[in-house]
Amino acid sequence: MPRTFVVAVSAALLGLCAGCTNDGTTAAANDATATAKAIPLTIKSANGAHVFQVELAQSAAEQERGLMYRRNLADDFGMLFWPYPAGGGAPREASFWMKNTPSPLDIIFIRADGTIARIAENAVPFDTTPISSGEPVGAVLEIRGGRSSELGIAEGDKVSWDHSAG
Repeated sequence: MPRTFVVAVSAALLGLCAGCTNDGTTAAANDATATAKAIPLTIKSANGAHVFQVELAQSAAEQERGLMYRRNLADDFGMLFWPYPAGGGAPREASFWMKNTPSPLDIIFIRADGTIARIAENAVPFDTTPISSGEPVGAVLEIRGGRSSELGIAEGDKVSWDHSAG
């Protein structure tokens, strides 16, 4: 998602916001496979395991940009914001928005223990309304909008990936 995302324990308390503007992104950036390294990520739900190939957004700049300007996301593609917040540290409440993001996204907030805390389904493209995790999280996953519901992914499901990647 990122578009821009609000950093820290609470945007209301800290008033900090990381912004991103259109920087002349090329058409290649609209292709979900345009960025390099992708790793497998698995979500175990009541109806089985669902595997996604995810790009890692680890630096502050990568997390600020997220999936901005991306179109036509593949069903098995995602972006993992890990560690969240960038640079590591203790899990924090996360807040994302859809600025400069033309595709609806499911934003999956993941606790430090790997369980899903909240799913914000079908986040509205270009909307700047903050979408909060509601509790401290250690990672955030963005996938194509509606995909969580299609696959039966729910709060409490377990998410795993190779933590040595990156």
